[in-house]
Amino acid sequence: MTDDLVRQPVTRDPHRPLDPPAEYTQLREDQPILKVRFPNGTTGWLATRFEEASQIFSDPRLSARRPRHDTPEGEVDEAGESAPFDPVFVMMDEPDHSAYRRLLTARFTPKAVQNKLQPYIDRIVDEHLDAIAAGPETFDFVEAMALPIPCLVICELLGVPYEDRDGFHHATMSMMDVAKPREERDAGAHWLIDYITKLVAEKRRTGATDGILAELISKAEGDDAILTENQLIGIGVLLLFAGHDTTAAMMGLSTLTLLTHDEQRADLIQHPEKIGSAVEELMRYLTIVQFGLGRVAKEDLEIAGAQIKKGDLVVAAMNAANRDPRAFQDPDAFDIDRKMTRHIAFGSGVHQCLGQNVARAELKTVLPKLFQRFPNLRLASPLEEVPMDFTGTNYGVRSLMVTR
Repeated sequence: MTDDLVRQPVTRDPHRPLDPPAEYTQLREDQPILKVRFPNGTTGWLATRFEEASQIFSDPRLSARRPRHDTPEGEVDEAGESAPFDPVFVMMDEPDHSAYRRLLTARFTPKAVQNKLQPYIDRIVDEHLDAIAAGPETFDFVEAMALPIPCLVICELLGVPYEDRDGFHHATMSMMDVAKPREERDAGAHWLIDYITKLVAEKRRTGATDGILAELISKAEGDDAILTENQLIGIGVLLLFAGHDTTAAMMGLSTLTLLTHDEQRADLIQHPEKIGSAVEELMRYLTIVQFGLGRVAKEDLEIAGAQIKKGDLVVAAMNAANRDPRAFQDPDAFDIDRKMTRHIAFGSGVHQCLGQNVARAELKTVLPKLFQRFPNLRLASPLEEVPMDFTGTNYGVRSLMVTR
């Protein structure tokens, strides 16, 4: 490429791995939204400030049916064409989006999570902490907790056998790692589709009634069916990979953050009641969606003076927006006492992350229990040597060696 367009920043400072790419700071000051070239070579608009990024998520003139912008150079798809199954509700506009989302909402409300899921989360977290206490002093936190806890929770919610976790985790990692060849990513997606398809067939055969999948099966049968078979499979795939990968990434990064902020960690150990504000601050500070989320203009419109044309891709750089000094005082500081109205780590508007209350419940359980049980927990290697996931759709740590 020889054009003069700015490229979307994707490279992080290895000495400051908890911060977004440094270029965002200057871009945010220069102009709130600008034309850029994305990693795969396509062009579009990038919003780096909080106000404009929030507008992208709430403006009905922008469609959720969008193409990928974070794939390797030259790998371009039309909107939704890269999906190997029918579009699910996360890529639908109103009123279809809400109609399908309502099928799931009751399972993800704060009350439902607290009453039905919290006792299970408490039990499995305690069991894993017991296993850590009985094991070697130095261990990989990702393998010991950040992967298994979210996997167990999503399996419990969906009615998926936990013993299949290695298969669906490997498929998810392949599917979401943009550094892998297209064939490997597609293979991961098709593995998940085949897996959910077989699981649905087995649940039908046995008449299983446990979990969300069984509930959805009932919505895809009979003359009054409101889901096609492909939509049922697509929702199952979405919930399975999104339900464990995002929280696993957040759990590993959150632990790394607290291990590198001694005063904040000590404050949380002394005052576990601060865990609610601490988790919201971790969400804001870390914002694991690496490359932002996009929308497509359904008509010509203007955002902060930028003339957006119908069909243009518009991406909210969420990690930059959540560090915007116009919205947050001293935004690059990690402060568990921060008084914050809202952040956009879960997106915003009608498409805000369905599973956010489950993620919060897991983090609010794991983090205080971990540091109460092991107050001397520390990194087993320098911060610069912690292997980070620079190429996944969600940012995280690949492993996190710690000593208790």
